[in-house]
Amino acid sequence: MLGSRLVDVLSSEHEVKAIDIDNCDITNQKETTKTITDYSPSIIIHTAAYTDVDGSELNLEKAFAVNTGGTENVVSAAKKVGSTLFYISTDYVFDGEKDEPYEETDIPNPINIYGRSKLEGEKITQALLEKYLILRTSWLFGPNGKNFVITILQKAKEKETLKVVDDQIGSPTYTLDLAKAIKSLLSTLNSQLSTKFYGIYNITNSGSCSWYEFAKEIISLKQLKTQILPVSSAEIKRPAKRPKMSILDSSKLMNIFNLKLRSWKEALNHFLLTSA
Repeated sequence: MLGSRLVDVLSSEHEVKAIDIDNCDITNQKETTKTITDYSPSIIIHTAAYTDVDGSELNLEKAFAVNTGGTENVVSAAKKVGSTLFYISTDYVFDGEKDEPYEETDIPNPINIYGRSKLEGEKITQALLEKYLILRTSWLFGPNGKNFVITILQKAKEKETLKVVDDQIGSPTYTLDLAKAIKSLLSTLNSQLSTKFYGIYNITNSGSCSWYEFAKEIISLKQLKTQILPVSSAEIKRPAKRPKMSILDSSKLMNIFNLKLRSWKEALNHFLLTSA
């Protein structure tokens, strides 16, 4: 979902080599090392992940094999060829107990396997590399992948009423806007080779909402008649716990790169008009 957007957005100004599981399994160290060594890229944008949050609880080995072991393989190869690494991480590295948006300096405390496996990937990136950007984002939506917007639209065709949790708060993020932001970050890094830019950044569309409010906005913009009812997380029994509040503070991105993404409502409207 994000990778395809990055190819579209970056190809106009960069030579892009798109790698997927069909031509490189990142859990295979030798294969990953050979692929990255053969290309020897100046930048690696590491979007590969096992993102099934509930599935991670049921298949812990796979989650850590891909998100932690796979990341270590990519990071080791990046170090070998001297690449700068962009590691796409998640709001789920936090426990959701904070009463205000999370900053990059807040101590992670994941409450599910997915968050734990991604946090370990962050730690490996920081331990082995000097040239890296860890980009924490949240609630991705866009074409070419399973996501909340597509799911709501599909279910709205089948049911007159949908129940959606209203006690989890975060920031929906449009893959097109995230890809454009990454392109801007690349431009800055290329023009100003300075170690001060490396580190962890939160990057989401502006504003926040609950999953219930997100669903209501989708239905409203599409002018559908489906009724959205709020329910608590406890009412919907799922294998993985989710953070109650995982809004990410993106002010560091603004302060250092003068970069701010538009509101999630504007982004959602654009997606629904052009893609969904």
